[in-house]
Amino acid sequence: MAGAGEGGDELKLLGNLTSPFVLRVKLALSFKGLSYEYIAEDLQNKSNLLLSSNPVHKKVPVLIHKGEPICESQVIVQYIDEAFQGTDGPSLLPADPYERAVARFWAAYVFDKLLPAWLQSFMGKTDEEKAEGLKQTFAAVDQLEAAFKECSKGKPFFGGDSVGHMDVALGSLVPWGVYAGEKLYGFRLFDAARSPLLNAWLERFAALDAAKAVLPDADRLVDYAKMKRAEAEAAAAAAASSNN
Repeated sequence: MAGAGEGGDELKLLGNLTSPFVLRVKLALSFKGLSYEYIAEDLQNKSNLLLSSNPVHKKVPVLIHKGEPICESQVIVQYIDEAFQGTDGPSLLPADPYERAVARFWAAYVFDKLLPAWLQSFMGKTDEEKAEGLKQTFAAVDQLEAAFKECSKGKPFFGGDSVGHMDVALGSLVPWGVYAGEKLYGFRLFDAARSPLLNAWLERFAALDAAKAVLPDADRLVDYAKMKRAEAEAAAAAAASSNN
């Protein structure tokens, strides 16, 4: 359950603790001040509600509003912004069409460029793949550092004085990419030396009550990652043993 705003009886969110895509939706709901029922999904044993609500991809997140499902995080966030325009929460997308397009562009960049590169930096099959992933990660961070300078126009957030569409998108990577990533892999996406603007943005964003209400604990993510790594190693060892 989150927030104390409007729509509590009408909104349900099917999600998973570890998914940045689910967190993206949680952040949008939190900044809009909306209450909702949260239903945690076991992705190894998907519920009938999830399968019937998202029969195409069978993935979380799924937002159910007045009994109707909306799927895919970028679609859900835009839906939330449009469907709850009269609430106390701010508009996440700007009114100007060009500024809306820019916000959507950079939000897509986060998930299309930054996230895959970051994943490759520690999940690559070879050291060369991991090194290339790290190189692409830092290149994407450099692009986002420049984008923040342009989009924020000297104000605290990508959205200006308040959190906007792009802040929500990038904020959804913070628990894994910054906090858990530093503990697991020894580096973080943003630091004061390489990306001072994003590092300062991160501190402001993470201090907001609406963010703190939904950002998962990094230690829980670290424990989850270690568990999945142990499972993968055990499966690999078992496969190797059976082939001998």
